[in-house]
Amino acid sequence: MFRLITGRAGPSGFGSASTAEQVTQGIDATNLTAIITGGASGIGLETARVLALRNAHVIIAARNMETANDAKQLILKDNHNARVDVLKLNLASLKSVKAFADNFIALNLPLNILINNAGIMFCPYELSEDGIEMQFATNHLGHFYLTNLLLEKMKDTANSTGIEGRIINLSSVAHLHTYEEGIRFEHINDNSSYDDKKAYGQSKLANILHANELSRQLQAEGINITVNSVHPGLIMTNLFKYSGFLMRILKICTFILWKNVHQGAATTCYIALHPGLKGVSGKYFVDCNKFKPSRVARSEVLAKRLWDFSCKLVDEAEKA
Repeated sequence: MFRLITGRAGPSGFGSASTAEQVTQGIDATNLTAIITGGASGIGLETARVLALRNAHVIIAARNMETANDAKQLILKDNHNARVDVLKLNLASLKSVKAFADNFIALNLPLNILINNAGIMFCPYELSEDGIEMQFATNHLGHFYLTNLLLEKMKDTANSTGIEGRIINLSSVAHLHTYEEGIRFEHINDNSSYDDKKAYGQSKLANILHANELSRQLQAEGINITVNSVHPGLIMTNLFKYSGFLMRILKICTFILWKNVHQGAATTCYIALHPGLKGVSGKYFVDCNKFKPSRVARSEVLAKRLWDFSCKLVDEAEKA
């Protein structure tokens, strides 16, 4: 908490006050291609801007193509040499996720970095087109499916180039505030006991568990790809559209803890590009430093169960 309030750097040399540009200063990402979901706004856009600034080829994956193209032009306005492309992706639709993966693979590009950034927060109860509670579907299952569909491409890229692949899941400190059982496997779509805050926490817990289990599998296979999760910090973005008034009141009361988007994207950019993290996998980061998540988030049993449960949901959706 002291580091958060003061911005004092941690062991990495960076802290809560560090910006995405600062943590990537001097890094040349010319040979890297990165996909950023939700890269059209908020910290996703700042992540896309900074990775493009460091010469990475950035693919913005977004549901709203008009907004995505506006984001591309905004990046190009200040960086005429930026390599930025946009592709449509609706994470609440597994059909859209499959189409995105097919479209990307058809481009015959390498894939070094996958940043699972997009998400929704505190929304009213709703089911996705695949019949899954919307926050779980968007924040976790869509990213789970996307990652699996792109994994072979990432493996091929890492193998052919010798460059370590990196997958980053954006989680949240909200993973601490979830349902009693952590993940409600038997009641994932239950409307009667739905709590928008706990449902969000459940999806953010799933992001960490997913990263941990995938990291374990890749390490067991000896694959040159790392997988980590991050808490970007408290940032006022359009994530708060379902609870804007409440969050603005909260921000007034806790203003010293909040970050701007330049600081909010720092941890993601640090994990994606910094050479000091070579070989670091299965970790949770806050303010560019390793941090211990909740006991439930560290459960290998729960992570494996979530993996199997997610595979089952995807299989059922593909057969429907």
